[in-house]
Amino acid sequence: MSFYTSLNGIKNAQTDLNVVSNNIANSETNGFKKSTVSFADVVAGTAFTNPRLIEGIGAKVEAITQNFKQGALDSTGSSLDLAISGDGFFTVVSPTTGQTMYTRNGAFQMDSGGYITDAQGNRVQMYPTDATGTPTSTTQQDTLVPITNAAGSEFAGLTVAENGNVAASYADGSNTIIGKLGLATFLNAQGLRQQGSADWTATNLSGPANYGEPTNGQYGKLMSGYLERSNVEVSDELVGLIVAQRAYQANAKAIDTATQATQAILNLRS
Repeated sequence: MSFYTSLNGIKNAQTDLNVVSNNIANSETNGFKKSTVSFADVVAGTAFTNPRLIEGIGAKVEAITQNFKQGALDSTGSSLDLAISGDGFFTVVSPTTGQTMYTRNGAFQMDSGGYITDAQGNRVQMYPTDATGTPTSTTQQDTLVPITNAAGSEFAGLTVAENGNVAASYADGSNTIIGKLGLATFLNAQGLRQQGSADWTATNLSGPANYGEPTNGQYGKLMSGYLERSNVEVSDELVGLIVAQRAYQANAKAIDTATQATQAILNLRS
């Protein structure tokens, strides 16, 4: 039994090593949120077993939990680099699959068609508004920047306010609010499914997205010219790496000892 208990311990330590290594590997990934492994003990017994005789038979991985603590904000100076100070996620939609995803990585850009996208080409979503920035619909749509204004002047630049208002400026000096970026929150953010590229999708565990305007209630404000860095603390992860490695070595040593003891018993019987 001790052999299998320690073997299970090695598997758990390997899971811990994998998670810690992934955190360290993404310490420079914008919008990344670190994960931690929670373990639980396993016992062998029934309702009729004497409580004093119940034997522990190892541990199991109970959960791998994401930590959505705010990451540090890094100044970039680019108007399309956006960070959320507070709660919320940007919403992006794949133009090819239609899949809706959520992200804290606000490294956006404009493509050749005037759409604001992330690095993977997913389109950032916004509310349509009137000229004052008041939303005219509760349904978000792709953020599309008109290349020319009503007077025929060419696009010159883009600004995003703390409240999410997206304003396009043109060569004739005019400015036009083209929409308002909305933010999404979840009842249980830890239930979001990781998709890679600092993107998440909603699940039954997270619940559906609740949308709102930046700076309104529980929703954070937008900061143009900034990016949110990973919330990984490398020093903490290195300590976790040492602990996981020691656990792996200890379980391996226990297996070696159990093997030697079994071999000694077999030698005595022979």
